[in-house]
Amino acid sequence: MINSLENNQLLDAEKCKIALADGTVVTGTAIGYRGETGGELCFNTSMSGYQEIFTDPTYHGQIMMMTYPHIGNYGTMDIDMEASRPMVSGVVVRAFSQRFSNQHADQSLDAFMKEHKLVGISEVDTR
Repeated sequence: MINSLENNQLLDAEKCKIALADGTVVTGTAIGYRGETGGELCFNTSMSGYQEIFTDPTYHGQIMMMTYPHIGNYGTMDIDMEASRPMVSGVVVRAFSQRFSNQHADQSLDAFMKEHKLVGISEVDTR
């Protein structure tokens, strides 16, 4: 379960937590939509394609942990959607980029996550 500590407020470096079924609790920084979610924690080792992964129906209801350290650096493009909305229930990353460098991007990953009410946490050791 990912739970941002403030309800739907946009704050710089807002802390949030991920709590696992075994009792492990990890604190990080909230990204995307502020809220609470739950699901099976799984991981993906891809170096790119995060938008395709988050919208892939095979990951429906799972919290996706990305092991590649830099996520969000090329934004999102509508053409890269695998479904009409994200299928994952949450996102866990190491380093989240608020800025993107792709001139063809439609928006930042943060804006995409907020638009689709996708909760996430960064500053987590995802190795």
